[in-house]
Amino acid sequence: MLIVSQADSSTFTSGVSAMRWSAVSLFSILGFLAIAPATQADQDYGILIISRERLEVATSCEIGIYVQDRLAGRLFQEDSVSFNLPPGEVSIRLSTLRGTVVGCEPGMEAPRSTKIQLRSGDILKYRIAADLNGMYLKKADLNY
Repeated sequence: MLIVSQADSSTFTSGVSAMRWSAVSLFSILGFLAIAPATQADQDYGILIISRERLEVATSCEIGIYVQDRLAGRLFQEDSVSFNLPPGEVSIRLSTLRGTVVGCEPGMEAPRSTKIQLRSGDILKYRIAADLNGMYLKKADLNY
């Protein structure tokens, strides 16, 4: 025995109405998501890049980079490191580190500190150089 039932016309119209509301709400949500990236906040940090060129510092010792008197990075020859830092004055200090290379024990040096003023959105590059007084940071071009 075959039973065929007919859908009530009110059931059909309420289903179509529900689908319309679902589609409208879906497109509304997608519209809000598309707007969100356009309202991002400004960049609230600066980027500091420090590099160690092969010929600038005549030592094979590892160099430690201290940011605000905390060891934040280590550089071997031809290395570079970058830091995302909050805006303001930053104290950077360089020192040779104890390592696997013979003769790299830190001595009685009094490492000098370099003060760098960093603003939001800045990208500053320095390279490590040396003179008779020890290592220091020298301003460098970004070369991008």
